[in-house]
This record gives sequence, C-alpha cells and structure tokens, in this order.
Amino acid sequence: MPSPLPPGSAVPPRPATPPKPRWDPREPEPAALPWVRPTLRIRLTLLYGGMFLAAGIMLLAIIYLLAAQAIHAGTSMPFRIINANVEITSDACPGLTGDVDNETFREWFTRCAETQKAIALDQLLRRSLLALLGLAVAAFAFGYVMAGRVLAPLGRITRTARSVAGSDLHRRIELDGPDDELKELADTFDEMLDRLDRAFTAQQRFVANASHELRTPLAINRTLLEVQLSDPGASPEVTQLSKTLLATNERSEQLVEGLLLLARSENEIMDRKPVDLSEVAGRAVEQVRAEAENRGVELRGVRPPAYVQGNGVLLERIALNLVQNAVRYNLTDGGWVRVDTAVSAGAALMVVENTGPVVPAYEIDNMFEPFRRLRTERTGSDKGVGLGLSIVRSVARAHGGSVMAEPRASGGLVMRVRLPV
Repeated sequence: MPSPLPPGSAVPPRPATPPKPRWDPREPEPAALPWVRPTLRIRLTLLYGGMFLAAGIMLLAIIYLLAAQAIHAGTSMPFRIINANVEITSDACPGLTGDVDNETFREWFTRCAETQKAIALDQLLRRSLLALLGLAVAAFAFGYVMAGRVLAPLGRITRTARSVAGSDLHRRIELDGPDDELKELADTFDEMLDRLDRAFTAQQRFVANASHELRTPLAINRTLLEVQLSDPGASPEVTQLSKTLLATNERSEQLVEGLLLLARSENEIMDRKPVDLSEVAGRAVEQVRAEAENRGVELRGVRPPAYVQGNGVLLERIALNLVQNAVRYNLTDGGWVRVDTAVSAGAALMVVENTGPVVPAYEIDNMFEPFRRLRTERTGSDKGVGLGLSIVRSVARAHGGSVMAEPRASGGLVMRVRLPV
C-alpha cells in the first residue's frame, strides 16, 4: 500500500480522464459534401428547373413585345387636325361629323380610347395564348427528348434483366456515366448477377461431378449382377433378387444420366450447327416405335424440313423425351401420338400431340419440375425417373427457345417446342 501523506501536505490532483472518442469505428465515414455529387435527383432538378426558367423568360419576353406593340397601337391618336378641322383616322371609333363642342368631343374621345384599349387587350390575349401553346409544344418535345436521355440507362438495365431471365447469367450491364443512383443500381445488379452466376456454376459443377463419380460404382454393380445372372447354378431366389437389383441399378443409371444431361443443358449452347428438326423428330419416332406397337399406340405426323442452329444430340433428346412421354402416358386402347414439325414466324416448331388421360390446367407447370409426375409417386414408376420434361425445358432454354404444354379437352397434351432459326 502507498505510504500516507505527511501532515500538512496538499493532496495531489487526480489525473484528468481522457475524453471519450466520438467516432464509432462501426459506422462508415460520412462522405464529404454529398450534395456535390451529381446524383440523378440533382440532374433532374437542374434540368426541369432550367427548362422552367428558360420557358418563363421566353414567355415574358414575348408578352413584353406584344404588350409594347399593343400599347403603341392603342396610344396613337384616332384623329388628326388639318387646318383646324378634325379628321377621324381610326376605323374602330364611331364616326364624328359636323361641328361639335368640347364636351361632345371629349366623350367621343373617351369612347374611342376605350374601344382601342379593348381591341389591343384582345389581340394581346390571343397572341399570348398562341405563344403559350407554341412554348408548351416545344417544352413537351424537349422534355420528352431529355427524359429519354436521362432514362436511357433504365432501358439498358431492363434489357439486361430480360436477357438474364432467359437463362443468360453471363450478361452484365457495365453502365458508364456519372456516379448517380442509376449507376449504383446497375453496379448492384451486376454484383447480384456475379453471385448468381457463381452459385449456378457451382451447382452445375457439383451435379456433373457427382454424376460422373456415381457412374463407376453403378457400372460395377451392373457387371456383377449380370455375371450373377449368367451363373447356371444360381438358385431361383438369387436369380430373382439379381433381376430386381439389376432393374434398380438400371433406374439409378438413368437418373444419373438425366442429372448429368440436365446440368449440361442449363448452360447456353455455344457450339451451334445446322440441325433439321424433322430428322431429329424422325429418329425419336423410330426409337420409340417398338414400344408404341407393344402399347397399341399409333404414331402419326407430317414433318417437313425445319432447320435450326443448335446441338443435335441435345435436340434429339428433346424429341425423344417428348415422344416417349406421349407414348407411355397414353390410352391403353386406340391411342395415338402425332409428331409434326414446321417453320412459322421466323421460328422452327416441333409439336407432339397425344391422346391420354385428362390433364388439369393447374398441373401443367408442375410437370416441368424435376422428379414430378402427374398423379404418381416420385419413385416406383416404370415410366421414367421424372426428369424428362425438365430436360426438355432446359435444353430449349439453352437454345434460346421455349416449350409450352396445353391440355386437350378430350384428354392428353399438346407440347409445342419453339426454337429460333
């Protein structure tokens, strides 16, 4: 403990407490002179304020000139004196003839001056209204042009957003110009697109890598099961179990292939070549013909040439998935599938129509989701793995096209694939 102070000594003053810092490091530093920044608000304020000021100055000058002209015309004498005789020179004033006294002349002069003032004011009003109308037209035209220039970045942002909505996440706005609210919006939108692009790319890479990694063990399982089935000494129970496991393994392989194709088709097709949709649809029909005959489904269609720029393998998968679904989800007796191709309004069409059960309109969107089927379970179906229509939509979008489904009143669907030529 410190030694006590000797008697009579003064108590030393306590050190002053340092002042508390007023700056909070968690808060961002305020920008210097924020009102100097050329924001959109300031630009619009200066623009419309300057337009209003210029229009006011022009209107004031026009009214001043018109008023000066009217005053000059209204203050001119409506008569002149010639050799002590009065001669009326105004057409607006009433006539005056003969000898008149001072009182009569004064009344006549007052009425004549009032008439000329009324005429001058009427002319001033008409000309002012015409000038105002002309200035209004000019102001609206100038405002329309300037508003288009100011809002042009919004159009660029909208076009980029529409392009991104078509599954093109590589597009960026990259807006140049003053550092205002529109540039902040464009930069924020570009940052969001970067994050979305990275997220989608990582997801597709994960699906592709997982599918590749799953291929090898599934292929090994299939080989082992096929070897077991080829053993003549295997018991019936083991043979039946091997067949069940082989069917399950085949279904898993289809699922992996579908996931791999789905991840691949989500990207935009860069390497494009001319592809005839009629040839693609014809190959799909031939591949499904045997299954259609076994199910009693008739295959129809008229397929004239319809060329598009794209990937032939992926387009063939579109046709195959649609035709397979049309055959499998059909009537058990007397069903048919019609596959047509055509060219209309600068686009190639492939239409797959089939008979089948009645499809509610509210179920159409759900059918394009992965692992979704119409009134069936996710698993345990012999009609596929639930990725067919999802792959169709992804491939169509990757080619810049679209796919639409419409239910038929008598049952079945009409699937329309539209691709740019």
